[in-house]
Amino acid sequence: MSRASERAGLSVEQLGHLAHFDNLSRQPTNDWSLMKGRGVGQDDFGAYRFQLAYMAYGLALTHIHRMPAAPGVFKPIFERLFEKLLLPEVWLYWHNVSRGGSVFNAHLAHTYKEEWDPVGRDNIMYSAYVQSLALLYNYVFGDDRYAKPGAITFKHWSYFWGGEPKVFEYDQNSLNEHLYWLMVESGFIGVACEPNCVFQICNQPAILGFRLHDLLTGGSRATEVTEAYEAAWGQFGRVGENGHYHLMVSADTHEPRRNLGKAPWVDAWVGALMNMWNRDFVREHYPAQLADLIAPGLDGALSVRSSPRPEVMGQVVVNDDCDFGWVAAWASEMGDQATLEGLLAHADRFMAPTWRQGGLYYPRNDAVEDSLGNRTLVEPHTGNCLLGYARLNVPDGLWRLYNEPLAASFHTDPAVVAIEDDVALSRAVFEDDALNLCVARRDDRRGGGDLTIGRLAGRGAWSLRMDGAPVAKGEGPAVNTSQGDWVFADADGLHVRAPARGAHRIDLVFA
Repeated sequence: MSRASERAGLSVEQLGHLAHFDNLSRQPTNDWSLMKGRGVGQDDFGAYRFQLAYMAYGLALTHIHRMPAAPGVFKPIFERLFEKLLLPEVWLYWHNVSRGGSVFNAHLAHTYKEEWDPVGRDNIMYSAYVQSLALLYNYVFGDDRYAKPGAITFKHWSYFWGGEPKVFEYDQNSLNEHLYWLMVESGFIGVACEPNCVFQICNQPAILGFRLHDLLTGGSRATEVTEAYEAAWGQFGRVGENGHYHLMVSADTHEPRRNLGKAPWVDAWVGALMNMWNRDFVREHYPAQLADLIAPGLDGALSVRSSPRPEVMGQVVVNDDCDFGWVAAWASEMGDQATLEGLLAHADRFMAPTWRQGGLYYPRNDAVEDSLGNRTLVEPHTGNCLLGYARLNVPDGLWRLYNEPLAASFHTDPAVVAIEDDVALSRAVFEDDALNLCVARRDDRRGGGDLTIGRLAGRGAWSLRMDGAPVAKGEGPAVNTSQGDWVFADADGLHVRAPARGAHRIDLVFA
């Protein structure tokens, strides 16, 4: 896939996934419809925090790589997802998990006390997403709202239990600094998720956060962290004798927990994220790891071989591993189009793709397979998020975010800075002194069909064309002549009303 083709326009399915992200972001506070998985307590791999985070990552990657001239489409959705990430329902699991007592830290159960601050110690499986998404928002949208003191505040009070209000105030910079020093204190093996459990996976978003902070400030902390992190993991290696990534390492003994069952989510989640800074290593192991996980189907479809559910302390573990979704996301980052297309073909055939309020998703299905043995298991994280993320991502999407700084013009070129709810935008690119848009009106939402083009000051004369025909002329943010009243300007920018029917191309061409 060439970079030009990435910007050619979103498919119907890609637009559907974005609309579903948008729909979920608009649900009322603590309405988690379609998002609850099989696990209890939001402490497993399909929890709300992961769904919110990877929808937001998917938005940013789509904006940067596919639709760079449409911040007005992506920014409001990202804001709503981030605000949901700070809700107590997302992080209250921590005051229980922080006490330990699991199979991995039972011997330290009396060491840990109940902790309310969800980013104070350990819990990198939550704190790294808050850190990286706040910095990503600043970096991508040029808005430093989360850099203000107290802009990231975790707050909870209940009339029925818990005592005094719990309030913990941070901002993107103080949180980034805090996580850095937790990394230092760990000897750079990484910050724990649950007490004593340092997962490779959950430290990758923190590294992304360090890099984004460097891109915003001119620092070099990500280089320091990754070099020290590599050295620390060198003592026991990232992969086991079977070639699959270690799940985690115990902080007290430095004993790695090996992925003996070849759990797909482990390899895929680590590989998809670590590609951003350790690309050669990830790609060296990808073919053999993938070969152990993929199951061929009919007519080019591919599925994923999941490990049997583990039994711990006499109990079968029930949670959402999201194997299928993570392998699809991994293949998209690797640029393995054949594998990605095979997995999506299987999903479209056996996982009940569903359109709801203009959005596309794959509904939760707890049945592992159908009567013919075809995989049908769909966790909410897979169906709401990961399959959409995989469709929207581009080859090396995270690697390019990490290694290819945005040009200064990304935030200054003419762009769609606002858009009404009833307008769908499938292409938005500024190149060769022209802003090229593809728009269509949605009949399932109310609105006036208005989109706002900003960043026009100092750009000189322009002409506006609809499907190739000239319809208006102006200079900077002012309209000089217009055919009809559907183009006008005000302090917000140039307003264009999309036609009521069909898809249309709009070009704003500068002289």
